[in-house]
Amino acid sequence: MRLSRRTILKGASALPLAAGSFARAAFAQATPAAPAVAGVPPILFVHGNGDHAALWLTTLWRMESNGIPHDRMLAINFTDPLARTDDSKPEPNKSSTEDQRRELGEAIAALKRGTGATRVALVANSRGGYCVRSYIKNGGAGDVSHAVLCGVPNHGVYDWEQGLGNEFNGCGPFLRGLNEGESEVTPGTSFLTLRSDGMDKYAQADGRFVGKPGTPTGVTAEGPALKGATNLVLGAVDHRETAFSPRAFREIYKFIAGREPEWMVIVPETSIKLSGLVTGTPGGVPTNRPVTDAAVEVYRVSAGTGERIGDAVHSSKTGADGRWGPAQVDPSWYLEIVLTAAGSTTTHFYRSPFPRSSDIVHLRAARPLGTGDAGAGAVAMMSRPRGYMGLPRDVVLFDGKEPTDVKPGVPTDSVSTLRLSTADIGRPVAALFNQERIVARAWPASENRIAIAELTY
Repeated sequence: MRLSRRTILKGASALPLAAGSFARAAFAQATPAAPAVAGVPPILFVHGNGDHAALWLTTLWRMESNGIPHDRMLAINFTDPLARTDDSKPEPNKSSTEDQRRELGEAIAALKRGTGATRVALVANSRGGYCVRSYIKNGGAGDVSHAVLCGVPNHGVYDWEQGLGNEFNGCGPFLRGLNEGESEVTPGTSFLTLRSDGMDKYAQADGRFVGKPGTPTGVTAEGPALKGATNLVLGAVDHRETAFSPRAFREIYKFIAGREPEWMVIVPETSIKLSGLVTGTPGGVPTNRPVTDAAVEVYRVSAGTGERIGDAVHSSKTGADGRWGPAQVDPSWYLEIVLTAAGSTTTHFYRSPFPRSSDIVHLRAARPLGTGDAGAGAVAMMSRPRGYMGLPRDVVLFDGKEPTDVKPGVPTDSVSTLRLSTADIGRPVAALFNQERIVARAWPASENRIAIAELTY
């Protein structure tokens, strides 16, 4: 289990940056972040199934912009974030509900020690809410002042008599144990649930999102709500946006701080340091286990073409802890981050400017080139880690066209893949999602390279 602490530079003042907008308004005045907020408990952010700490990146930035000190926030990286098929049966590089509860308890204890606080607030997305509820219910209420559960399938993704060992089954012993009794929350901790109004793929009445179209799941859009909690509907947000969207941030901040945020925008810093963790996929399973001796290079690139501007601004290799950086960059720079590791696809990550520093910039090599890529001169991907791409809800254009592998309706896809010809190698490939635009370059697949335009917002 690893914890990630945000490292920021204090005393910086700059123009407010709207999420998804990268041009500074000419009329805007330099604006400092809000002063520190007194009386707010330390906050621990808990990611979901198969995910990692970096999904909380923009939430942490917004918290800092509203006066929450960086050293009073932590985001956990579960060692093996993916759930077992059957909670009682070990699987390589996957975790049980008890594994998750144990690691969460270690993180809570570390945050309390580091801050001197007697209680902390927990904010969780999806599967992360299960260990939060389990920890609190099994004697941990005295450690936790607030629990915010974002898109957590509290009554299961489905409610079936088959597969009772799966922790996502509302009929199974794990969720039955959490939901027993007149109230579904534990006294002594304040609970808030945030859910979507019908756009969460894991809170659907039909089983098509779990591979059984036409089969009733036994759950509805109200599945994340809990008896005894404050339950809020955020609107037509997708599963991940219940946690990582600006709309979700407002409710998270207000519930914990007891006041409205002063800023919904991210207040930029003038000097940026970036670092983070390189992780791998042993046996094809995404983990947060560190990758040793991975090379990381950072380049400044043109916003319009993705071409490199000068030599690398940073170059490093990971040690046993898998950490890379720190890289010093400018908040106006678009970036290319190149990850090279033995036995993995060389991955070129193209990123929008970072308005604030971060030490949780996560790097994991792209999937191996497979039979579906045969004949492609280059492979490019468009990735949205903090949400899905919904059509027609969102404007989604990849290389000037709506992606054919993004399904319409309830948002379910966070990645789109584009296969290009040999003649396309070296040319710019634009990824546009609503107001965020990133231009990648097509790298030769023959050299085992993949480009990823990774959206921040």
